[in-house]
Amino acid sequence: MADQQVPGGQQVPGGQQVPGGGQPPDAGARGRRGPDPTRPGTVYRARPRFLKFGRSRSELPLGGTVPARRRRRRWPWVVGVLVLLIGYPTLLGVTSWTSLGKVAALPSSGRPQNTPGRTFLVVGSDSRQDLSRAERARLGTGQAAGQRTDTIMLLHVPAGGGPTVLVSVPRDSYVSIPGHSKNKINAAYSIGGPQLLVRTVEQATGLHVDEYVETGLGGYANLVDAIGGVRICVKRAMNDEKAHINLKAGCQQMDGRTALGYARARYSDPRGDLGRVERQREVLAAMAGKTLSPSVLLLPWRALPAAHAGGGALTVDDGTTPIGLAQFVLAMRAVAGGNGLSLTVPIAGDITTSAGDSLQWNTSQARLLFDALRADDTEKIRPLAAAQKKTAT
Repeated sequence: MADQQVPGGQQVPGGQQVPGGGQPPDAGARGRRGPDPTRPGTVYRARPRFLKFGRSRSELPLGGTVPARRRRRRWPWVVGVLVLLIGYPTLLGVTSWTSLGKVAALPSSGRPQNTPGRTFLVVGSDSRQDLSRAERARLGTGQAAGQRTDTIMLLHVPAGGGPTVLVSVPRDSYVSIPGHSKNKINAAYSIGGPQLLVRTVEQATGLHVDEYVETGLGGYANLVDAIGGVRICVKRAMNDEKAHINLKAGCQQMDGRTALGYARARYSDPRGDLGRVERQREVLAAMAGKTLSPSVLLLPWRALPAAHAGGGALTVDDGTTPIGLAQFVLAMRAVAGGNGLSLTVPIAGDITTSAGDSLQWNTSQARLLFDALRADDTEKIRPLAAAQKKTAT
């Protein structure tokens, strides 16, 4: 059959005519898909645009399909999060751990059996041998020779879930020193160093000391400065020339030099050594709380110096592990946050001895305290701590 001519000059195979000169249906099917906008009466509807891809289906090539969404590479973000969550804490831990001092502090024999929980012996040495002349003048430590203990504390972390307990042992406590008769307890450190002090404390309390932590005068002050100072609430005005402090009553920010003087002051406190041990616990707890606060940990320019100064300020037993050190810091933080108990070994009064004016323990109350610690039942200590706190205020 011959092709037929249609208006507009278009030919249709087989004589098929297209009204209005349009293309036949099969031609439209081979061309654009959907309605033919050239046909009369055809309503053309705009195809929806796919804004997520920036193109409409009408703009796609013939027979094309919508391209798959391009996946964003998320691995850089994952790596960044892992660095923050793992790498940064690890860096702080390594910085602190490599700055620590080590000493063989725990005796190998002649000790009581292990007691439940974890007990730390915390010692503050007043040795000046690591301080320069300028540092001694700045910190007001004087020029005393030798090595003694300004601070002796027992930090007990119970295994049974009771409150953590921080107990001050006054340095003038009159006790028996193994192999050296009776003397002030701080004489044990002067005579035989950390090992004799550990044996003396264990013999006097019946507790097994698991960890040893010591800090010096310079390290103490440097750590306070590294964390940006500590806030301490002074109960009464203190003017102590030997400690180089002149403080008004009330809460105030202290730098390392002032905090050290406040913790060591003795002659300006009407309660003498008993008042001093309470201030030592107060400053030590404030240091632990500030060191682990977001204002330090979240600022690398403050956290890294603090980690270095914190490690440099401490000497631990050579068998201490990173886990043991972490337990110590967290336990101190618990005391600082009010989740622990803080008290002093109960004292009966002053006595005059061959070693000079000394302190005698209250035998019955001290026994109650140490029996509870040995049994790992720290809840029994709560009434004793509350009574001491009430008396102090």
